This record gives sequence, C-alpha cells and structure tokens, in this order.
Amino acid sequence: MKKLIFLLILTISCNNNIEIKPQVIAYYAGDEKSIDEFDLKGVDQIIYSFLHLKGNKLAIDDKKDSLTLLNVINKKKKYPKLKVLVSLGGWGGCETCSDIFSSKKARTEFAISTADIIESFNADGIDLDWEYPGISGFPGHSYKPEDRENFTDLIIQLRKYMKKDHILSFAAGASNRFFENSIEWDKVMPLVNNVNLMTYDFYGSGSTKTGHHTALSSNEFQNRSAESSIEALINLGVNPKQIFIGGAFYIKTFKNVENINNGLNQKAEWNKSYNQINFEDVRSNFNFYWDSIANAPYAYDSINKIFATFDDHKSIKLKSKYALENNLGGIMFWQLMNDKKQNGLLKTMVNEIKTIKD
Repeated sequence: MKKLIFLLILTISCNNNIEIKPQVIAYYAGDEKSIDEFDLKGVDQIIYSFLHLKGNKLAIDDKKDSLTLLNVINKKKKYPKLKVLVSLGGWGGCETCSDIFSSKKARTEFAISTADIIESFNADGIDLDWEYPGISGFPGHSYKPEDRENFTDLIIQLRKYMKKDHILSFAAGASNRFFENSIEWDKVMPLVNNVNLMTYDFYGSGSTKTGHHTALSSNEFQNRSAESSIEALINLGVNPKQIFIGGAFYIKTFKNVENINNGLNQKAEWNKSYNQINFEDVRSNFNFYWDSIANAPYAYDSINKIFATFDDHKSIKLKSKYALENNLGGIMFWQLMNDKKQNGLLKTMVNEIKTIKD
C-alpha cells in the first residue's frame, strides 16, 4: 500500500508541476437545456452538480439528470478545451457520506463506480463536495472525527481506479474549523488537482448581524474573508496553484436591519437568497455601497430595512485579479444558473482571468 501511495503521489505531483494557465471553473446545477443559453468561451471546467450516493456507489439520480449530464458533456464538441466533471454531494446532498465512507470496502466500491461513470459518460473527473468531513454541516447529517482519515483514503482509492489524466478535486469550507478538522492537507493535496475554496457564505441563515458573505478582504469587524482563508491554506503547505478562490453568483439578504451605517454590521434576522436575475425585481428599493476595506459591495433598503450582500462585477474583477497576482490556480463560482445569460458576472471573470487569450 505504501508503494502504491508513493506512486500515486509521484504521478500527480508531476502533473501538478506542469505549467497551467489560470482557469475558470463553473458549477452547474441547471436543467438539460439551460446550458445551451450560456457562452462558455473561456470556461475551463464545468462541474455538474450534483450526483449522490446510492448505497456504496456514486449514482445518477434519474433519467432527467442523465440527460442533463449528457448535454453538458456535449458542450465539449463546441468548446474543445472544456472539461466536465461530476460532483458528489453539495449542501444537504451527502447525508450518508460519513457512515458509508467509514468502510474501506465502501470507499473502494465508490471509487470503482465513480471511475465507471466518468468513463461511460466521457466526463473528465470528479469534484467531491462532502459538507463536511469531521465537523457539523447540514443539520442532522452524521459526522465523526475519523471522517478526516477516511477522506484521505477515499482520495487514495479514487486515484487508484480513475485514469491518470482524470481530474480529482474537492470543495472546501473556508473556515479554520474545516481546515483543522476535515482534511489531512499534507496527504490529500499531492493526490488531487485542486481545491475549490468556498469563500462565500461567511454570513447566512445562522447569523444575527449583517456582514459580507463573500468578502475578498477582512475589515475591522469581520476576520473571515477570501484572503484570510487562502493565507491559512498556504500556511498549511498547500500550493497556491492548487487553490481556486470562490465567487458567489447569488445575493443573501437580512431583514429588520436598522438604518445605521447603511445596514452594515448591524443586528439582523435572516431573510432570503436571490440569484443575480431575480434580484433585479427588487433592487430598485436598494441603495448600493462599496466597502473599500473588505473590497466587497453591499446594499441597503431603508424603506423595508433589508440588507443585501453579494459579489458584483467590481468584486469579481478584484477576486480574479487576486488569483492572478497571487499565482492561484484560478477562480471558481457557484453557480452558472444564477448568472445572466448575457453580460453577466461570468463574462467579467473570463475577461479578467484570461490574460492570455485562447
């Protein structure tokens, strides 16, 4: 087994040393036809979200999902450089992961089934979105400390059964709690292509005050940010070229926010989320602001006392620029269906990140 692990690490490390241009990764959780409406030029990976566990195996839920995945993969004909990955889990989508992956036999069966799906659909790899190994995530989902070590062996088994050129990545929570308890970074990172760092949801349904849910930088009242999370990973020994900063193509709002400091850093109650398109229906009531310290936009509706936090064209441009200047692997985002079909945040992202045009 030690020899196998050494060979796997050697193979992937050699691949990671290959010079790779900064990339754009898009998660896609849409239907079969909606993907046809987007301009995917400049997108390097689409991660189809999500597949789930059926017993010990990775499974496509139904015929509808199968047809959607086939059509997403079909985009490779129009965009020859595009890679399409499948994804396991998502928020609320990994209910049995901790229990199933506790078994060596199950981890092996999962790896074999994953390799079969990738090959049979002509996909290019898998992104693991287990939220979260070793720590609490979706309410009611089981977790245990040994998830951390089991995740490492899960990666080893996937590398054993997947083809050498298939992409293996995972989504990571951008918190010290995740960094310290969920992943054995020194063992996992040599075996994977990249980590998609979810530098969003810093504020959400459990928050009692307003703040930037996807801030690039920290400010005087908010320590969590994309920069602080990336710095923490690098301090753990993770190669910057394997780190993808995350963009949020959705808006979070809070209610009962007093009109102080334009609603920023105030007591609040959770309200709801919007995608970029639906927010257009209510944005006329908002005044828009920019936090020059956090490098993040926000908005406040003083009539209805609603606070909104999000990414916009300026913050996406700054995140993309940060990825370039700090030699990251690139930028990823959740998710394509939340964007406008024309002149959306994706276009800004691609224009900024692709300094060397295809």
